[in-house]
Amino acid sequence: MKVDLEQLKKPCSCGRTHDISVEEIRIESGAAALLPRWIEKKNYRKPVMVCDENTYEAAGKTVAAMLPGIGIICLDPKGLHADERAVALVAEKLTECDVLVAVGAGTVHDATRYTAHERGVPFISVPTAASVDGFVSTVAAMTWYGYKKTMPAVAPEAVFADTDIFSKAPVRLSASGFGDLLGKYTALIDWKAGHLLTGEYFCDTICGMELDAVRIVSENLDGIRTGDAYACEQLMYGLILSGLAMQMIGNSRPASGAEHHLSHLWEMEAVNTHVDAYHGEKVGVGLKIAADIYHRFADYLESSDFALSDYKGVETELLTYFADPDVKKQIEEENAVDPLADIDRAVLSCKSGELAKLLRKVPAGEEIAMLLKKAGAPAAMEDIGLSEELVPLSARLSPYVRRRLTCMRLIKLTDFVL
Repeated sequence: MKVDLEQLKKPCSCGRTHDISVEEIRIESGAAALLPRWIEKKNYRKPVMVCDENTYEAAGKTVAAMLPGIGIICLDPKGLHADERAVALVAEKLTECDVLVAVGAGTVHDATRYTAHERGVPFISVPTAASVDGFVSTVAAMTWYGYKKTMPAVAPEAVFADTDIFSKAPVRLSASGFGDLLGKYTALIDWKAGHLLTGEYFCDTICGMELDAVRIVSENLDGIRTGDAYACEQLMYGLILSGLAMQMIGNSRPASGAEHHLSHLWEMEAVNTHVDAYHGEKVGVGLKIAADIYHRFADYLESSDFALSDYKGVETELLTYFADPDVKKQIEEENAVDPLADIDRAVLSCKSGELAKLLRKVPAGEEIAMLLKKAGAPAAMEDIGLSEELVPLSARLSPYVRRRLTCMRLIKLTDFVL
């Protein structure tokens, strides 16, 4: 499958012409074999591959054989995360290069795209697992000295996703990718809610293409568990499409909402100890929690109990959970401008019924859990090593991880009890 990027670049029904920096995307059997042609076409002379020991075995050996003389930075996968340490390890081993080749999954790609930005060189993506939606992202979501933040980076100029490689990845990685993709349900509703209440820009075309991808993948979950080529290709396509949506909009709004904020909170370990779970696994569990809350919130909005609160701004007492002073300072800076300040309370009251209808478009928590389990992904807090007792606190604190209007944050303007 060659992704038709020119079609996505055409003037959109939303009134914009969306920008895409990726030049070519191939998702097919044997796609990795197209890499040498691309290197030759671009006249690169000093390519360097970034991988870890596991992804070197999965695909790095093949890349090295196709590109004799390529520099190789092979990282120890033990304890490897998308953070300042991973970036330092790459920088320590990187000498001269005119292009980087990321051979791996999320962590390898984030470290590579950040390094490419820092060095001012392009990079090429060779995914080894359909595990995250960030392969074509223009930013790197990293835990930087304890704070989960969006770092400046670059998108790959080409993606060669070889079905023969990523369909053989451990099922847990593919299931994690499905969790990340499924999270679009709440992310898109959060975006629509922003449009409803503040007039924030929204694109129906992008929303529709993402939901179509989620639907197709959800219909092929048995194949994902068995490594079926078609099912895995659809998952990879959906994940890459989500990344393209972020490029087209210019930020992560179409792909990240309350479900990601919960995941980010747990990754920052403000209310919990370290969780040995993949990003998409945490997003999936965050989605299930958000879906449960959103359906209860919809009921509340339409009930006689609905009332606006006396919310007076950022709940500074909650921010004390960020024990590290530097992290707390960054959280405070992130919330220096409160997204809720843009909400006209009269508009919220008037449009509460419309908001409730939006919230009910998110599948119920039970359906989310069923889909996650069918894919082989965690569906409950205990599945990722967290206590169910943390849910109310996580729901209250997680909106402050990002300066973004979500329905989880909107709850603070009402008397709804989490």
